[in-house]
Amino acid sequence: MTQQGAVLQGYNNELVKCIEDLCMQKEELNKQIQQAEEERNKLQHEIQVLSEQLDCVCENLAQKVASRNELDKILAETEAAYMKILDSSRTLLNVLKKEVGSLKHSPDLKTN
Repeated sequence: MTQQGAVLQGYNNELVKCIEDLCMQKEELNKQIQQAEEERNKLQHEIQVLSEQLDCVCENLAQKVASRNELDKILAETEAAYMKILDSSRTLLNVLKKEVGSLKHSPDLKTN
């Protein structure tokens, strides 16, 4: 019976050792899980911060694009108005040249 008790004690020792090993594995796994959760939380926070920054950049970009489009419109209108002024100036110059030319041929302006 002593031999059976020794065998049983050996089994018990192995069983306790296995249970201790499993407990240590569980503790290690718990540490890894906690580290992974902390990393996940950190990354989620960074994503939130970056998303807010992205929203700000997108809003700013949209405002700048709208401003540029408005400037493009103003420039186009100004250039069109300037071209009309140039056309009017050319027309006025041509009319003035004709008038001056007809005055030179007028008998009243000829010198004797």
